[in-house]
Amino acid sequence: MKRIYDFSRKPAVRNYTIADLQMLKGSGRKLSIANPSNKDEVRACVEAEIDLFSVGTDQIEDVRGIAPTHFTSVANTWAHLGSNDELLADAFDAMRRGADLYYTLRSFEAIEMMAREGIPVQSHIGLIPTFSHYCGGLRGWGRKADEALKIYETLKRMEDVGVIAVEAECIAEEVLEAVNTKTSIVTFSLGSGMAGDVIMSFVADICGEASEEDKPPKHAHAFGNVGRLHKQIHDERVAALGAFHSEVTAGNFPYPQTNISMHDGEKEKFLEALDKWSPTHQ
Repeated sequence: MKRIYDFSRKPAVRNYTIADLQMLKGSGRKLSIANPSNKDEVRACVEAEIDLFSVGTDQIEDVRGIAPTHFTSVANTWAHLGSNDELLADAFDAMRRGADLYYTLRSFEAIEMMAREGIPVQSHIGLIPTFSHYCGGLRGWGRKADEALKIYETLKRMEDVGVIAVEAECIAEEVLEAVNTKTSIVTFSLGSGMAGDVIMSFVADICGEASEEDKPPKHAHAFGNVGRLHKQIHDERVAALGAFHSEVTAGNFPYPQTNISMHDGEKEKFLEALDKWSPTHQ
């Protein structure tokens, strides 16, 4: 654990710092990162000893309440903010609330602006699902030499404007292996092979939460079968609701043991008073 001051100038402790992540280059050591989406998943990730977290900006308080020492990247949706001034204000706000890294898909100019102001920025290379309509859909990247070189050029341009880390998604593993040692940027490999400095996967994919009808992406590997439990919970819920409905329509529910009764002798007093009641008693 490292003692730090966070970006709100408060003393804090982190399991990893930005400097620690940068020193992963060439060390052979790999860290894990996942994206817990609620308090239960944060607790599960902590208990499972996941190294780093990636969450939405609206989740940072939950993370800091449950996992105050975990290095955490926060992200906002690409189109949520308009101007660069709004983006910078949002980044400052997220950092003040406990973020360690701010993820954005915005322009090189916007990234450079944030980096110049001291915001540690994470970006994205390879497959960017938000922009998949520009490249013909969800697909692998860098399978051809010219596209692989473009990935490297983009990575170096990001390095020049101050990017600290990137999510490297669905890049041919040979490409990430070749370029990872040629950049200071920390790479979070999502479906891009073993060469990334940090290995990333989504909680839903790790836990096997996809239904039988879903078609998870190639990079998704289920280490569990939470989907089976979700189906079991759904089936149990439907059965319970159906039983409730049947008992109501049959005139059986509420059951005597679920009802409240008056104390002994009080019913008679109440009925007698009710018979004598008139508006003048109000």
